[in-house]
Amino acid sequence: MDAAIFRVLERGQFILGGEVEAFEKEFSAYCGTRHGVGVASGTEALYLSLLAAGVKPGDEVITAPNTAVPTASAITMAGAKPVFADVLEEDFNINPEKIAAAATKKTKAIIPVHLYGQTADMKPVLEVAERLGLSVVEDACQAHGAEYERKKAGSFGDFGCFSFYPSKNLGAYGDAGFVATSDPAQHEKLLMLRNYGQKKRYYHEIKGVNGRLDEIQAAILRVKLKHLDEWNAKRIRIAGIYAKNLCDAVTLPATIPGRKHVYHIYAARTRNNAERDALKKFLEERGVQTLIHYPIPIHLQEAYADLRRSEGDYPVAEGCARTELSLPIYPELSDEQTESVWNKVNEFF
Repeated sequence: MDAAIFRVLERGQFILGGEVEAFEKEFSAYCGTRHGVGVASGTEALYLSLLAAGVKPGDEVITAPNTAVPTASAITMAGAKPVFADVLEEDFNINPEKIAAAATKKTKAIIPVHLYGQTADMKPVLEVAERLGLSVVEDACQAHGAEYERKKAGSFGDFGCFSFYPSKNLGAYGDAGFVATSDPAQHEKLLMLRNYGQKKRYYHEIKGVNGRLDEIQAAILRVKLKHLDEWNAKRIRIAGIYAKNLCDAVTLPATIPGRKHVYHIYAARTRNNAERDALKKFLEERGVQTLIHYPIPIHLQEAYADLRRSEGDYPVAEGCARTELSLPIYPELSDEQTESVWNKVNEFF
């Protein structure tokens, strides 16, 4: 890693140099797309993809209400309105059967979120998008290396968006992001959008922003990409230990045939909200840190009160928010630590 960083320092080119170009080729090849564009963050990846898809102020974009707020942030950055479709109990992801009912004449795109490291059910999502004439922007920010019918997340839609926030399965040493695409025209457009709309320096063909991936982050990601499959395999192994040993009172993340879950988050569920909160307190008192992903669905967040949605509008997503608890999972977690976690969970029940 030090050698990769010092290589950039010695060259003295810190913006859009050889490291970014090389990483774009390597990660797009990993995802199974023909092209890729390094950008400043996962939020930027979603935002620039929406711009490239032609989303404009006043348009609507459908996504899941239980995702992280940055998904909706990207929609509002593009001047569009987030519209939600409820999710499925089994995988926390958008329910394809709810998408058509959420669509209007203003709808321009769908953002299926591959939440927690498992892909959404992409075949029916793509069928609905084609029928309605909508662009598909995959939010794969938690799904590096996840698969659906043996294809990598990020390779199904018009755009596949990734975050390399440090805690991701593939993380940089700061903010970084990526857009995967197989459309050469969209690839060229994204290259301009992330760099003030210019193809040649100081000659601006379209309006763009500063959304570039730094050379140092690209160099770091090139090193870490070589280990991604190994790290994902360790996460999958830890998830298997949890599944084998956690008591029946805990609802485990579903293992769905035809999909490869890479467990960015191990999202367990309790039977009710009070039980979840008590379990969280119990574990923290015994040295086990847990998190809630996410405690308030987007439609109930104060920042999105202008959407005029109410509690009960998306009951499955709201139920997930009340009962989800993320147990520790990362490649360095030892068998002894994993055993300590599941033992303490079982002790609570």
